[in-house]
Amino acid sequence: MSDISKAGTFTLSDRRVNRLGYGAMQLAGPGVFGPPKDREAALAVLREAVASGVDHIDTSDFYGPHVTNQIIREALHPYPDDLVIVTKVSARRGADGSWLPAMSPEELTAAVHDNLRNLGLDVLEVVNLRSMLDVHGPKEGSLEAPLTVLAELQHQGLIRHIGLSNVTSKQVADGRRITEIVCVQNAYNLAHRADEALIDELAASGTPYVPFFPLGGFTPLQSTALSEVAAGLGATPMQVALAWLLQRAPNILLIPGTSSLGHLEENLAAADLVLPDEAVAVLDRIAE
Repeated sequence: MSDISKAGTFTLSDRRVNRLGYGAMQLAGPGVFGPPKDREAALAVLREAVASGVDHIDTSDFYGPHVTNQIIREALHPYPDDLVIVTKVSARRGADGSWLPAMSPEELTAAVHDNLRNLGLDVLEVVNLRSMLDVHGPKEGSLEAPLTVLAELQHQGLIRHIGLSNVTSKQVADGRRITEIVCVQNAYNLAHRADEALIDELAASGTPYVPFFPLGGFTPLQSTALSEVAAGLGATPMQVALAWLLQRAPNILLIPGTSSLGHLEENLAAADLVLPDEAVAVLDRIAE
């Protein structure tokens, strides 16, 4: 079993967590919609992740919808004291599995209550507001209204901490005038690196940056250079891609997802991998 503490720790909300976490998105059915093909396997992956030292899990009640949170509750409740569950709100699923904005006060409030109920919690540790101004990526625009709703739910004691997802640097700065922003979760990986400046800004303020799709998401990373570096190190391409992220900045927290015990073990083993400078130089050029 890998020792994931080798990847180091960082502060998330007011908790110190291992930098290698777990993303629960893939526990739902195909397209993150409906139930998984193998519910017992999904339960086993969650239990093994926590047994391996994972102490932060990323989820949302719109995965499934409801499916992923219900599986987390079945697998892990009552939760270990050191486990941080991070969820996100502001989207809903169409009957065809489409991703639709749900950013009204009523929808956000309902989403928080759905997360509480399906996770079996009295308070949510971290809730990320995912901007749905554009489903496919960050888009400038005001998030004041939905953030104000979450800040009010925080005041009511239903949310401890608030983060942002799918956002720009300006939206982070604007959000901080409304409430403390404890993390930012955007798409970022070896090949897609639009957030270089934002990562460094957040590192300077001690704020975690959580890349989603760290391995490419629905279209997995593929690169001859990546494969060659991995072969030279006796590792898999995915392990190298995760190790590169861990070495990119100390405030990066990883949440690779999988519904397979084998892939979970492979992902967590990235903590053992130290990339030499020449390998990092090759990998850095992949996005050019």
